[in-house]
Amino acid sequence: MIVELTVEEIDVSRLIRHVTRPGNGAVCTFHGVVRDNADGRAVTKLYYEAYESMALQQMQSLVEGTVDRWPLDDVALVHRTGELQIGEASVVIAVGSPHRAAAFEACRHIIDTLKTTVPIWKREFFDDGSVWVEPMPRSSTD
Repeated sequence: MIVELTVEEIDVSRLIRHVTRPGNGAVCTFHGVVRDNADGRAVTKLYYEAYESMALQQMQSLVEGTVDRWPLDDVALVHRTGELQIGEASVVIAVGSPHRAAAFEACRHIIDTLKTTVPIWKREFFDDGSVWVEPMPRSSTD
């Protein structure tokens, strides 16, 4: 397993290589990318802050629980902190599994749970100021 917080650009290829195994018929990835808009406003950049020790502990627990729940060979989860520009990946998840259904379900479970439970906070910047973004509650339709 790979579970990390970093201020550096995420090496997506490293994460994919980590979960790619001969017995895996599926490698599913999720890339959370900084977009240029939010709620009809132009976003200029994002800033992520984390309670690092607690966030890493909860991320590790999330990954371990996911591996216990689905038939997975391995998982990689890396989240950025600090200032990010439009187009940069803020979070990347890679899941390797013998079958695609488990890989898709596990990847979605990780991002949905991460966004609502792990102490990582996002600040959106606009031309006229900034706001801290509240986590969105999970729903069965997300």
